Amino acid sequence: MPTHVRVAPNVIEWATDRARLEEADIERRFPEVALWLRGEQRPTLKQLENFALKVHAPFGYLLLDEPPDETVPIPDFRTLRDEELARPSAGLLDTIYVCQRRQDWYRAHLTSLGATRSPLARRTTPTARVGDVARAIREELSLNVPSGRLRGGWQNTHSALIERVEDLGVLVMANSIVGNNTHRPLDANEFRGFALADDLAPLIFINGRDSKAAQVFTLIHELAHIWVGETALSDPDSNSAQRTERERWCNRVAAEVLVPSDDFPNTADDLSASSLEALAQQYGVSTLVILHRYYELGLMEWEPFRSRYVEEEARIGEFLKRPADKKGGDHYNNQYRRLSPTFARAVIAATLEGETSFTDAYDLLDTRKHSTFVTLAARLKVA
Repeated sequence: MPTHVRVAPNVIEWATDRARLEEADIERRFPEVALWLRGEQRPTLKQLENFALKVHAPFGYLLLDEPPDETVPIPDFRTLRDEELARPSAGLLDTIYVCQRRQDWYRAHLTSLGATRSPLARRTTPTARVGDVARAIREELSLNVPSGRLRGGWQNTHSALIERVEDLGVLVMANSIVGNNTHRPLDANEFRGFALADDLAPLIFINGRDSKAAQVFTLIHELAHIWVGETALSDPDSNSAQRTERERWCNRVAAEVLVPSDDFPNTADDLSASSLEALAQQYGVSTLVILHRYYELGLMEWEPFRSRYVEEEARIGEFLKRPADKKGGDHYNNQYRRLSPTFARAVIAATLEGETSFTDAYDLLDTRKHSTFVTLAARLKVA
């Protein structure tokens, strides 16, 4: 006789919302959920265990009388737009926990090698002048010389900037899913990135569900947080009047780094979609950043800026709704970005030298197969 378990309907509802799963998907996999929610049937222990796996919730949470009050484990600088986003999703929480675990390992690894402090540890304060901070970041990223301008579109800018930020000693991880689970997409509406500041092993995570151009801005926005030694969950948005002062400061720094004011057109005569797109490609950022630069530099009044921004935001939104490319790209190239090449090389080298167990390495690299470990080592040229 199977054991049935009493569950509170509001806890089942909380778990489903937390997983950001479609109701139809849940009902297809667990047709009994509707009965659980109405209190007309109790799940068996096995059913509840399977449900917990499906919604990525700790099993013990499902036995509570009330949903737990989960909070984001790092300072939250987002300005949330609705009640659902106010509750962190399982995908967001799991991504932060994974990055924290990787950062902990990398910090211990660097300590074992005798490192004591990152060159970027608390380089400035958030009261510093935006222009001065942006200039310092551009110098560190070698963007103040003609050969370092990274012109040629967002694709080139995206890849090159990540490499340059990693060269500064920051682990950069970009992913559109939780780990390697293609059935768990991240939500760009919930968050666009976060920074885990550290005196030894700073880390930036970028939500790859966003457009590449938007990811470029997020990368530098999060780097600004790292520059002041600040851990933060962010939602960079050039147009929200509700941003915190710190977020506005980081946005201004990022904008000045990517689109320097002394290199920007001094008139806003042509704001057509094609003109905005040309400038966005030129600087490797989104058209929304270009629009905001026009406003920020006093080339547009608030009302026409706001109207044009909303219009452009809607156009981009329609574009992002198009079906994604199903090819998925090369698995190992994807892994470089998901893991950070610097981090992956360190884990593989430490494992081959006997300092880290293969079991721990598989967990840190999010793989179950030794063949994947070997191939990744070869791709990264770790002997």
